[in-house]
Amino acid sequence: MKAITTKRKQAYKDATVNEIALRILGIETLETRKSDSLDFHDCAVWSIKEALEAAFEAGRKANQ
Repeated sequence: MKAITTKRKQAYKDATVNEIALRILGIETLETRKSDSLDFHDCAVWSIKEALEAAFEAGRKANQ
């Protein structure tokens, strides 16, 4: 039973991080694709700040 809960939490975390990456940073996937043009991205500092704030807020909500 605990393994299911752990898997659900991991799935939720992964989905949240991927959603933030796509919505705020415009990054389609966080999977390594072994290509500089696909694995490295230029991001504005204000976008990075927004993504970090969204991740912080998601973590805060998950712990309530």
